[in-house]
Amino acid sequence: MPAPAALDGFSPLISFILSTSALRDWAKLLIIGSFFETCRRLLATIWSSTIDSFFLTASFEDHDDSYKWMMIWLSKHPSWKYVRNVNISTNILYSGNVPDSEEEHDSSGISYLPALSGSYTLWYKYRWMRITRVSESVPGWLNHRESLNISIFTRNHDILNTILQDAKKAYQDAQGSTITVFISDSTNCWRELATRRKRPLDSIILDPGIRELVVEDAQDFLASKGWYAERGIPFRRGYLLYGAPGSGKTSLIHSIAGELELNVYIISLSRSGLDDTGLSELISYLPERCIALMEDIDAALHNSLSREDAPTPPNQTIQSVPSSVPTHTTSKVSLSGLLNALDGIGAQEGRILFATTNKYSSLDPALCRPGRMDLHVEFELASRYQAEELFKRFYLPSSHNSPADGEQEAKSSTAQSHRDDFARDGGSANLIDLGVPDNTADSTPSSPSACSEKSERVTPTYTGTRHRGHAPELSNDQLSALAAQFASAIPEREVSMAALQGYLMSQKSRPREAARGVSAWLQKELATKTA
Repeated sequence: MPAPAALDGFSPLISFILSTSALRDWAKLLIIGSFFETCRRLLATIWSSTIDSFFLTASFEDHDDSYKWMMIWLSKHPSWKYVRNVNISTNILYSGNVPDSEEEHDSSGISYLPALSGSYTLWYKYRWMRITRVSESVPGWLNHRESLNISIFTRNHDILNTILQDAKKAYQDAQGSTITVFISDSTNCWRELATRRKRPLDSIILDPGIRELVVEDAQDFLASKGWYAERGIPFRRGYLLYGAPGSGKTSLIHSIAGELELNVYIISLSRSGLDDTGLSELISYLPERCIALMEDIDAALHNSLSREDAPTPPNQTIQSVPSSVPTHTTSKVSLSGLLNALDGIGAQEGRILFATTNKYSSLDPALCRPGRMDLHVEFELASRYQAEELFKRFYLPSSHNSPADGEQEAKSSTAQSHRDDFARDGGSANLIDLGVPDNTADSTPSSPSACSEKSERVTPTYTGTRHRGHAPELSNDQLSALAAQFASAIPEREVSMAALQGYLMSQKSRPREAARGVSAWLQKELATKTA
């Protein structure tokens, strides 16, 4: 049978391929090439394995706490003073490794950190180290993710453990006076929002027993992990703080976070795009020891309610009032999704949950039951006790270099009896600065040119009190008397602590005027609330 015409042109090529000599030469080239390529790869693998056997490499991602440990530890390393390519940071967590100049001695808040996409070499306990900090673009809120790679010339893993322990200790020391606040991004990852200084517990003025109740309960919970484990109970605790706006709920949480040395993770249920799955992810990603904060949980779950409504006691029911302005939110969190996130199988253990609300009775009973909200604490409007303590703390004299009580009384009485004379002479450190222009005390006739210059200087018009005032130094007896006078004018449970603090801020350098004028201010405040 004759071959097809299409194959006639390939006959010489097929004959050449089938020839023995051509196959032999091709086999030689294949074998020799494969041999050299195998040797090259083998040598490269051996060389890489040999080098890697002498190096210990560790990677740290920016979403993990260990990344912050290492960055703070590196900021304390003295070698950064001589690095040629660095990032500058003024974060208060970093120690400040920039050397002071001869003229300027206030550069302790500036730190050198590894620059992005750069490699550096350091020495640590006679070990050579290479440090590389890289950044890559990712979809999400911050649009980038950073990592830190450290290679140590050593065959001993103990050196890495030592570095991690030193880095964690440096981080804890740096956080000695601060707490870190985190929020979630659109990818349901926790991102650092800010660093805040701790607030002393005694700066939170509540009725006796409330502050101690919450703090002691939280401390006992954190120390009871073994008790929960022995009984198979999930190691979680929830606190519901409810009551009037401006009564100190959020301030107490801030203070407790500092007292317990816990960071705060803010869970915003009204965040755009957040759904039940995203909420479960957020709560499951919480660290073991932290404070999870849900503020105004009633407004997030009941969009028809408004924060400005009066708080409802737990033994009363609220009446539904139609709202003329509907509230819209893009959040898709449901009540069942919130309940499952709080105590479901994926909920993180070891965390403390704080939820705040101004409308206690609007919350679903399933949300308030033990296991989700274990302790409910009511915050009422200000009492006379709170008003008195707030006044004392507000005008408390400085504890440093303060004169004796007798001297303070003499100075205060002198300032009170000769206030006008001292003000005319330029003022005194113990007097109240009333913000009166200096030229008001000048009775000497001035020249026409001077009058024209003064007429061009227009006094600014403003409302409020200037911040440059200085309060008089009061003795303990004087301060107690003024505080009692101030508290006696405050009706029980009718104004908030935030409103009282705002009033005292307007009189921050005038304690006597604050005590005398509180009645008039209170009438205006109550009239505004009832209007």
